[in-house]
Amino acid sequence: MRILIVEDEPKTAEYLHQGLSENCYVVDCAATGLEGLHLIRQQDYDLVILDVNLPELDGWEVLRQIRQQGNTRVMMLTARGRLEDKVRGLDLGADDYLVKPFEFPEFLARVRSLLRRSEQIPVPDVLKVADLELDTGRHRAFRAGQRIDLTTKEFALLHLLMRRTGEVLSRTQIIALVWDMNFDCDTNVVEVAIRRLRAKVDDPFPERLIHTLRGVGYVLEARS
Repeated sequence: MRILIVEDEPKTAEYLHQGLSENCYVVDCAATGLEGLHLIRQQDYDLVILDVNLPELDGWEVLRQIRQQGNTRVMMLTARGRLEDKVRGLDLGADDYLVKPFEFPEFLARVRSLLRRSEQIPVPDVLKVADLELDTGRHRAFRAGQRIDLTTKEFALLHLLMRRTGEVLSRTQIIALVWDMNFDCDTNVVEVAIRRLRAKVDDPFPERLIHTLRGVGYVLEARS
């Protein structure tokens, strides 16, 4: 799940980023309304956490434009706790409205509730491609019944490739979704990770599942 925080107070943004990241969400941050809209147009988000008092473009206008573009879930998170502000936010299309200060457990419970409501297709606990299995609940991988030991990043990378089996993923997409960072054309972190993952998932077995499309990206699929 990918979440965008649009918040101009650095301490609040960092607090939310750390808490959500520790709960296994991929999190981006924007400090202005315009920056938030730019990221929303470039990336699909499962949830946007939106302050009202933002520089350049306030949260009301950001919310209006989000609703013009689609149905992304939006939680207003603001110090403006008057009834008329809450009603305005909900009338403009916010899915939830939480007033600062807040307790993080309540915030996290609301995030989970909104994300459950936005889920369209349930993701199975065990993903399978050919004889490769990934048990997401127990955080284990198997091929041909043989247990494969993976690091946290290797597991995240394999999970991404298997969730989107048959779909070619670019280096930009992979580094954003697995490493949660902006793409740097000079880094070879994706190539190194793919090479290490192949050494465990493909090399000991007769059929290769991870394929490279030169100049395009990587795909995991059974081709035989």
